Amino acid sequence: MLAYVAKRILLMIPTLLGALTITFFVMQFVPGGPVEQIMAEARAGADGDSGGYKAGRDLDKKQREELMKLYGFDKPAHVRYFEMLASFARFDLGRSFLQNKDVWTLIKEKLPVSISLGLWTFFISYLISIPLGVAKAVKEGTRFDTVTTFAVLLGYAVPGFVLGVLLIVLFAGGSFLEWFPLRGLTSDNWDELSAWGKVKDYFWHLALPLTCLVIHSFAVVTLLTKNTFVEEIRKQYVLVARSKGLSEKRVLYKHIFRNALIPLVTGFPAAFVGAFFTGAVLIETLFSLDGLGLLSFESIVRRDYPVVLGSLYLFTLIALVVKLVSDLLYTVVDPRVQFGSVAR
Repeated sequence: MLAYVAKRILLMIPTLLGALTITFFVMQFVPGGPVEQIMAEARAGADGDSGGYKAGRDLDKKQREELMKLYGFDKPAHVRYFEMLASFARFDLGRSFLQNKDVWTLIKEKLPVSISLGLWTFFISYLISIPLGVAKAVKEGTRFDTVTTFAVLLGYAVPGFVLGVLLIVLFAGGSFLEWFPLRGLTSDNWDELSAWGKVKDYFWHLALPLTCLVIHSFAVVTLLTKNTFVEEIRKQYVLVARSKGLSEKRVLYKHIFRNALIPLVTGFPAAFVGAFFTGAVLIETLFSLDGLGLLSFESIVRRDYPVVLGSLYLFTLIALVVKLVSDLLYTVVDPRVQFGSVAR
């Protein structure tokens, strides 16, 4: 086991290097870098100045060179690449070009939104999906199975941002009712509210975005749960248990449940962390929620390279660790699984 874990950890290094290397060198060929972004913004601001002073047009070659030096673009690409790797090895993610903040600081500022969306989406989805999937497996082929399958697939087929627009129009002051807010996780008078008032205000703001994310996300888990249970129900050991006179409830929860939940339990770490970092960009934008998804999208559009590469490094590392934990969970939930000397 230790040898397997050691090999998997060593394999993380080339995976990380591959993701960072490809992204870094692709960025070298993308037009409109951060220097160009700053110069364009300066020109736009100068053109709107009624005093007639064209500051953007005064950015001559010397000033451009100063900007290039300020952001390190006066160095060759390979030098900047190895400097980046050295910084990342120390978990120094760099400093944002455009926001003048450490990337770590920016990520921590956005985490409350992403944690709120990810945590509740994960728990609500699984609390609905697993019981519903079990019920569908037990009642396979019935009208209940057919109707719920149609409803689940319909929810999955509707894009989250389309559902979000519909909910805004209907319930957030778009054209009809104004029951829910559209901005942030809390109201402006948050500090003045009681403890129970803060709880209600928090979930009041989360109601619509969570509805979009949950409806779109629980279809896969529901159908996976159903199919896994149906497969287990048809196995020989279930027939033997029934032939011994055990009740259906005892067969289901004592014999089938443990084996059927193995794929779901081992997928918990990836689903749990993935809910935070998948980046519901459109949902965050629609409901004015400033989270990690929106940060990543804006950093790509504005060519904020330290944020792009720092976020990529952090999220890739987390994904690799979570994948390793998910694989190791197989040995916990199913002792029959043993990892040999060769990594899977």
